Amino acid sequence: MTASGGSSADGKKSLSDLAPLEAVFFDVDGTLCDSDPLHLYAFQVLLQEIGFNNGVPITEEFFIQNIAGTHNDHIAEFLFPTDIPRGLKFIEDKEAMFQRLASEKLEAINGLYKVKKWIEDHGLKRAAVTNAPKPTAELMIDKLGLSEFFDTVVIGGECEHAKPHPDPYLKALEVLKVSKDHTFIFEDSVSGIRAGVAAGMPVVGLTTRNPEDVLMKANPTFLIKDYDDPKLLAALEELDKKGGSAENAA
Repeated sequence: MTASGGSSADGKKSLSDLAPLEAVFFDVDGTLCDSDPLHLYAFQVLLQEIGFNNGVPITEEFFIQNIAGTHNDHIAEFLFPTDIPRGLKFIEDKEAMFQRLASEKLEAINGLYKVKKWIEDHGLKRAAVTNAPKPTAELMIDKLGLSEFFDTVVIGGECEHAKPHPDPYLKALEVLKVSKDHTFIFEDSVSGIRAGVAAGMPVVGLTTRNPEDVLMKANPTFLIKDYDDPKLLAALEELDKKGGSAENAA
């Protein structure tokens, strides 16, 4: 792939191939905001309280490999394979703790509001597509001042299958009545990137917390550090040159 997201040797669709652009989809955790440290802290505290892993706090590596980007039902099953009801209750307590932390400490990924303005200026449709529970997702979106920005919020747990299955992104296409051939996605996890790719859309991966080599295995179009990354800015400029948005092309 080229640094600007142009056509690549492996045949991946570039952002400029999407012109005229109709929509942009965003994951929430780790994509709109650097929330993983808050999730990790909540898991560490609550798991330590119940003596998980002999009372030794889970590591960030364990969190990335087994928890980040995964639907809560699967996390409960993974942590408590012999007592799923206990696992689900634990997840409820963890979400409550995370919500308290997020209310105080949540911050947007660098450059997010510049991309928000670019999307608004181009008249694009936008969806938040997340595996987070609805109350948690809505809290984060509200804290970031994005409640009015998104046309819809798609919750993975309300689809037949959550990420890494494509269902949540396919639902977003259906709800907004846009084409996968004119839409791209921002994601930060292997699970999310796989879901977007499986739904047939280019995915720009953010290296917020997950290692680049791990994310690349999920086949993103390209990776960026944050929304100020020159690779993204060059790709959006290239997209503009090829026709920008459906609104501008009309």
